Amino acid sequence: MSVGQLFFGIIGRDLRLALRHGADTLGAVLFFILAAALFPLALGPSPELLRRMAPGVIWVCALLASLLPLDRLFGSELEDGSLDQLMLIGLPPALVALAKMAAHWLTTGLPLLIAAFPMAVMLGLPTSALPALMAGLIPGTMALSLFGGMAASIVLGARRGGVLLPLLVLPLVTPVLIFGAAAVDAARTGLPYAPDMELLLAFFAGALPLCPLAAGAGLRAAVE
Repeated sequence: MSVGQLFFGIIGRDLRLALRHGADTLGAVLFFILAAALFPLALGPSPELLRRMAPGVIWVCALLASLLPLDRLFGSELEDGSLDQLMLIGLPPALVALAKMAAHWLTTGLPLLIAAFPMAVMLGLPTSALPALMAGLIPGTMALSLFGGMAASIVLGARRGGVLLPLLVLPLVTPVLIFGAAAVDAARTGLPYAPDMELLLAFFAGALPLCPLAAGAGLRAAVE
């Protein structure tokens, strides 16, 4: 089989597993919706306050929700021995890690991206800011999957890895949160948001080759 067939085969396998056991995806989406819905209760019913807080609320909730399935991203394969088989199918470890990260985004990041639209409307975000929100969430959630997959491979097999995982991911993805929320806030106030979007895309472009390489090294160390 070619490299492309093996790569997309891993993605398809993870998608089938996610459809068969949809608790992780459903849990992440429900957490995102419930966490975002709590902010109006805590901040009060002021439409102007909710409108101003909406970009940060959506981005923070998306970040936290994307962390939920990460401890199972490679952990289940390590427990049942299938990770050893994945490492022997002929793909470089970095591509194996990238395929798993892509599957994580398709099963977690993409549903969060879809759920973000009605939540933004609920929080009163102006329609002029919705394109900036959705355009920023696409590379932003992809970057979250890249950094999350890298951190998940580093703590793979470690004791209390589920506790260490958020401590590793949250500092790394802080720029994603800053640039993504700033772009939406700029669009909300009528300012140009292209500079913040360009910084977000640059951060994603840097993570795309580096995170799979680091994750591949972590997978190689876990199976040796």
